[in-house]
Amino acid sequence: MGLAVLENHVGILCVICMVLLLPILCASHDIFTYSSRATYYGSGNSHKTPSGACGFGEFGRTVNDGSVTGVSKLYKNATGCGACYQVRCTTSQYCSEGGVNVVVTDYSEGDNTDFVLSSRAYKRLAHPGTKGAKELFARDVIDVEYRRVSCRYPGYNLMFKVHEKSKYPNYLAIVPIYVAGKNDITAIELCQKDSKQWRGMHKAFGAVWDMSNEVPSGPIKLRFKVRGSGWMESKNNLPALWKSGVAYDSEIQL
Repeated sequence: MGLAVLENHVGILCVICMVLLLPILCASHDIFTYSSRATYYGSGNSHKTPSGACGFGEFGRTVNDGSVTGVSKLYKNATGCGACYQVRCTTSQYCSEGGVNVVVTDYSEGDNTDFVLSSRAYKRLAHPGTKGAKELFARDVIDVEYRRVSCRYPGYNLMFKVHEKSKYPNYLAIVPIYVAGKNDITAIELCQKDSKQWRGMHKAFGAVWDMSNEVPSGPIKLRFKVRGSGWMESKNNLPALWKSGVAYDSEIQL
């Protein structure tokens, strides 16, 4: 009888150990659930749009300290613009364990690749202070693993930039920037201040939304539809005398 009780206790302890260790084992296994290939802008295997298909302009070149990427299937008809991914290479002893975090700013294609990285981001795939970066550039196309991660922009709220193609006062194009977290903006509406008649903007291209001939006069209220969170209204209005190329702070924290 004592032996049976002991065996029962041992069995219970084994189950408890498995329950406690399983999350640790899963976490230490591999958080990178997708495999693909990557290359870099300027290689013989990359093709991109010259100005950036997302329409971010200078923001698309300098955001995240220049660690940006073009994508193909992850572009998702432009809803993938602004998404952040952690990417690491798997084909070299020089690959760093953490890889690099990048922001999607373009549609780009390579040799069966999902990522066409900026040179700065591609270099960061390797261990710093080694000859690994040189080796990776020599390979031109490499195998990678990746996962989507939250975008982080310390010190920035969601901002809305008046796109350079806007023409005051009859054509207004807006591109949201500094979209933090794992949030996708799926619609933008605006209305005249002190009015409740919201009107939807049209998806022009990339992350750019526009409206022509119906642009309200005076200060303009904006609201953004965030996937999974519903509508979020900007705390700041677009000023009556808005200007092309200027970014305005919504004071929304995503």
